[in-house]
Amino acid sequence: MAPEINGHLGDIPSGPLVGAVDQGTSSTRFVVFAANTGEIITYHQEEVPRVYPRSGWVEQDPAVLYQSVIICIEKVVDNLRLLNVDPADIKALGITNQRETTIVWDKTTGEPITNAIVWLDARTASTVEEILSETPGQDKEYLKDICGLPISTYFSALKLRWLLDNVKEVQEVAARGDLLFGTVDTWLLWNLTGGVNGGLHMTDVTNASCTMLMNISTLQWDPYLCKFFGIPMSILPEIRSSSEIYGYIGRGPLAGVPISGVLGDQQAALLGQMCLSPGQAKNTYGTGCFLLYNTGNEIVQSSNGLLTTVGYKLGRNAPAVYALEGSIAIAGAAVRWLRDNLKIIKSSSDMESLVTSVKDSGGVYFVPAFSGLYAPYWRSDARGTICGLTQASTGAHIARAALEAVCFQTREILESMQKDSGIKLNRLQVDGGMARNNTLLQLQADLAGVPVVRPSMTETTALGVAMAAGAAEGISVWELSRLRPVSTDGFKPTILPDERERRYKKWCKAIDRCMDWESP
Repeated sequence: MAPEINGHLGDIPSGPLVGAVDQGTSSTRFVVFAANTGEIITYHQEEVPRVYPRSGWVEQDPAVLYQSVIICIEKVVDNLRLLNVDPADIKALGITNQRETTIVWDKTTGEPITNAIVWLDARTASTVEEILSETPGQDKEYLKDICGLPISTYFSALKLRWLLDNVKEVQEVAARGDLLFGTVDTWLLWNLTGGVNGGLHMTDVTNASCTMLMNISTLQWDPYLCKFFGIPMSILPEIRSSSEIYGYIGRGPLAGVPISGVLGDQQAALLGQMCLSPGQAKNTYGTGCFLLYNTGNEIVQSSNGLLTTVGYKLGRNAPAVYALEGSIAIAGAAVRWLRDNLKIIKSSSDMESLVTSVKDSGGVYFVPAFSGLYAPYWRSDARGTICGLTQASTGAHIARAALEAVCFQTREILESMQKDSGIKLNRLQVDGGMARNNTLLQLQADLAGVPVVRPSMTETTALGVAMAAGAAEGISVWELSRLRPVSTDGFKPTILPDERERRYKKWCKAIDRCMDWESP
């Protein structure tokens, strides 16, 4: 019997291993899977800090993000040795990452010029307004036919435009021709493959599809979009598929291991949940909440506030699989806010016991629009609102309302997806850190009126990119067709439709009250 080491207890399966870097908004993980079974062998996780220089601004230090990856890899290699597993059994590595987060650096020094602007950041509201003022009809969906996305603070093009307009050092490095841009995957890939000593400046189609600069049909940077936003194409990384050998790790305990999979975190979870057929969908509950619906090889443009994105492209010559996406800015971040700002809980693990101490939210409704509202509204002027407070309201009621907010927002996205696709989902597959909370998932089933299914292993984001890396041409240690999701928990609606609709109408009233609060 092997010793217990971070997530594994028992005999170690023989055969090839695949590593997955999962760099998220709140933490970085490195997870090692057995390619034959998809079982987790070991992992390590490091929390990563965020910086809030001003109201609505959210930043992270790119150097800290990269260093957290190095620490996780080194710790996992140590774990493998304690388990008497040879780290050389790791045959491939994949990278999955928080999307839209924008990093710029000097290619001659390898140093980031400024902190990363995190996807949650809302500083570009004035940039959005300025661009919209010059857009025909001031239509925020003017570019959707090309890139699948509305003009919003969420996407990398707006953050990059803000940096070029407002940071002198960025302007100077750009003028010298030494500026590089990337989302987190690109930054990690460049550093892992050598940095200033031959580092590869690349991204994959899923991350590129979240920038507003990639043509959703050609899967290449679009000259019109780059001109529209004033972005020099010379600073953009090369776009590759999600599953191919990009390059090799340049140094450290995994030097020489090929990096052969890259996926944005939500697309990785789509793959990890085995949503491989049109009509399948998953919802990931993390810092934010993201519901992706597989539309197959067809590009479906939403008429109801959803995004059109690339789900995955498993090989250079493979066709792209597309998805509709509903993005919620604040999910687990609301729990963190209750912990760090209001001190209602001491740790996130206290949330469920606090919420179950009350039978309902006591009429409290919480719209956590800390940086505006994403799908289906796309309103940067919205701000957080707590409605329905009485003298009887307690921290437990507010905490329960925070969980209900995640569920109500998910219901809104499910309804938009049904309108766009004409198909009502018969179940919702879920994953992510918050999906460990049984009370949240029961509330989700009740408030959305749809059964909720949680897989036996909730690390589906890391699993998805491990699958892509292990199945890449030239690696081929992972047969995707052999794996099937195994559900251990299901949650069915327990409230009557009339009650569900009454509560949803109250939620809609709270949404109305949070609008038009902040001017750009």
